[in-house]
Amino acid sequence: MGFIYDFYERKVFPRALDAIMKNMGEMRGEALAGAHGDVLEIGFGTGLNLRYYPAGVSRVTTVDPMDALPERVRARIAAAPFPVDVHHLRADGRLPFDDARFDSCAITWTLCTIPDPVAALREAHRVLKPGATLHFIEHGRSDDEKTARWQDRWNPIHRVLACGCNVNRRIDAVVREGGFTLARLDRFLAPDAPRMFGEMYRGVGVR
Repeated sequence: MGFIYDFYERKVFPRALDAIMKNMGEMRGEALAGAHGDVLEIGFGTGLNLRYYPAGVSRVTTVDPMDALPERVRARIAAAPFPVDVHHLRADGRLPFDDARFDSCAITWTLCTIPDPVAALREAHRVLKPGATLHFIEHGRSDDEKTARWQDRWNPIHRVLACGCNVNRRIDAVVREGGFTLARLDRFLAPDAPRMFGEMYRGVGVR
């Protein structure tokens, strides 16, 4: 059973997710607007963000615990107009970078899955320069009480089917607990998405 789930997690689910997330391009571009300089991207996935970074980005350094669809990732890195440095996330979750190194940080559809998102954001806070910005877009807990109750009921099943993804996290609270001041927060429903999965949090946090 463990072998089957490992195969699903590493081979099947990444392909399905890559296909679905390709349709999120416009939302990616809006979330990454304002990122600049030396950018840290947490939860690199299959590199779908690379084509949506604005012109002010000079380098992207990535961290991710998995190495999914490596051929697609290499092709997307080769097409990027800036250098891309890829790092595998350490088992202890600590980022292998000096304090106050990066100008910006990008996290897209990742805080839903990280086991301890607050700890991850505190690490991001550590390696960002004072005044640096965190650019994020995530799905999360609904403000509608009925929808939120259904999210809570469904979440244990969803975590298995979606390899650790949670549908009921309050992303704005997670960002604040991670040490960031929210400079902007947009709440909206993703087009054509069921409300239980499509409640979006897009914003900018300041270190």
